[in-house]
Amino acid sequence: MPEELLTPEEMARADAAAVAGGVPGIRLMEAAGRAVARAAQRRFRPCRTLVLAGPGNNGGDGYVAARLLEQAGWPVAVAALAPPRPGSDAALAASRWRGPMTGFAPAEAARAALVVDAVFGAGLARPVDGLAAETLAAARAPIVAVDVPSGVDGATGQVLGFAPQAALTVTFFRRKPGHLLLPGRALCGETVLAEIGIPSAVLETVRPRCWRNRAALAPLPQHGQGAHKYSRGHLTIIGGAAMTGATRLAAAAARRAGAGLVTIAAPDAAAAAIYRAGDPGAIVTEEGLDGLLADARRRVFLLGPGLPPEPAVRDTLRRLIAAGRQAVADAGALVACAGDPAGLAGAAVVTPHEGEFARVFGPAADKLAAARAAAARTGAVVLLKGPDTVIAAPDGRAAINDNAPPNLATGGTGDVLAGIIAALLARGMLPFEAACAAARAHGAAAARCGPGLIAEDLIPAIGAVLD
Repeated sequence: MPEELLTPEEMARADAAAVAGGVPGIRLMEAAGRAVARAAQRRFRPCRTLVLAGPGNNGGDGYVAARLLEQAGWPVAVAALAPPRPGSDAALAASRWRGPMTGFAPAEAARAALVVDAVFGAGLARPVDGLAAETLAAARAPIVAVDVPSGVDGATGQVLGFAPQAALTVTFFRRKPGHLLLPGRALCGETVLAEIGIPSAVLETVRPRCWRNRAALAPLPQHGQGAHKYSRGHLTIIGGAAMTGATRLAAAAARRAGAGLVTIAAPDAAAAAIYRAGDPGAIVTEEGLDGLLADARRRVFLLGPGLPPEPAVRDTLRRLIAAGRQAVADAGALVACAGDPAGLAGAAVVTPHEGEFARVFGPAADKLAAARAAAARTGAVVLLKGPDTVIAAPDGRAAINDNAPPNLATGGTGDVLAGIIAALLARGMLPFEAACAAARAHGAAAARCGPGLIAEDLIPAIGAVLD
C-alpha cells in the first residue's frame, strides 16, 4: 500500500478520530512510550538515562518510556521542563512515574549516557530556545527522539530555533513530511515507525494528500505480448548545438527506461553529425518543429537538456503545449522562463533543482508548500530536485522521494532523470505517476552504482531498478 505522510495537524486529527472511535488516549500514550522503550533497548545497553519531558503529549510518552525502562533495570531519571496540564493523559502518565526526578538543566543532560528527547513534538509552532535549547545542546550522549527531535517542524523539516542531532527517532502510526525533508531527515538519525493502535480506517477521515515515494504509489505500465515500438511511445528530444552530451544522456536514459522510439531533433547539420556519432539506437533528425508536430505519433517531447536559456526555447515550449503535446521542461527550458512562471503553464512535468526553482518561482523556504504552489500555478507536475525531491501535482497531491544517495550530486544526472520521466510519459503513464516512478528509479540506480558515480553509469543500471 502507498505510505501516507501526515502533517502534524493531520496526525492530531488521526489521534482524535481514534479516540472518538473508542481507543482511550492513555492507551495510545502507553503504546507510544512502550515503542520508545523497546527501540532504545534494541539499540543500546542499559545505561544512565535521562528523559527530558515537556508538558504535552510528547512528554507523556517520555514518562511512559522512563517507567518501562526502569522496570527493565535501567537507571533512569526524568527532568521535566514544565508539569503536564492537570487532567490530561500526560498528567496521568506522569503520575505513574515513581522514579527519581532531577532538574531540567544542561549539567544533567551532559552527565547522562543516553538522553530521551520528549520535550516537544512535531507540531511545535515556536522556536526552541532558552533553557530547553541549552539543555538539549548540552547532551553529549546519544539522543533518542520521541516523534521528532525537538525543534524540527514535522510539516516542513525546517528547524525552529534549535534542534538536537538524534541517533534514533521513534515516530508513530505514520511518518510526517519532516521525517523525509531536510534538514529534519538528517537530524532524526535512524527513524523507526511504530504502530500504537490507531486504526488505519482513520485515514478515510483525514484524507492525506502526501506520500513517501514507493513503488506502490506509481506502478509501471505493463505492456502485453502484442506491444511494439510505437505502442511503447515515441519520444522526441529537442537537442542543442553546444552541450550535446546532456541531450545524449537524456536520450540514452529514455531508451533504457522503455520508450519504444527516441528521436533527437538536432538544430543543424553539425550538431546532427555529433548526435549520429553516438549511440546507434537513437534516431537523429534535422527536421524543424513544424515537421515534427505534423507527426501525430510524437506525443511526448523533452525540452531543455543542453539547450541555452533563450527566448527561442521558451517559444518552442509554448508551441509544443499549444499543439497539445506532453512536454517535459528541464534545464534550459526552465531558466528561459526565469521570473515568468506562466511560460511553463500547461507543461506535463517541470524538473527544477532549487536554484532553477528560485529563478522561476522565487525562494522555496518550505519545499513541499512551494512545489505545490508552483504546480497549482502552472498546471504542471513539479519535480523539485534534491536529496529530498518533492513531486507535486496541480491537484495538491505530493510525494517525497528519499532514496537518492549523495553520489547523484554530479553533472548530467538531472538529464538522465528528465529522460526517464519523458520515457515513462511516452509509455502511457500520467505525469504525476511518471515523475514519481522516475525519481524512485533514479535514486535506486545511483545506489546500485555506488561511489565514484558519473552520469553515464546510471544508464545501464536503469533497467534493473525499474520495478
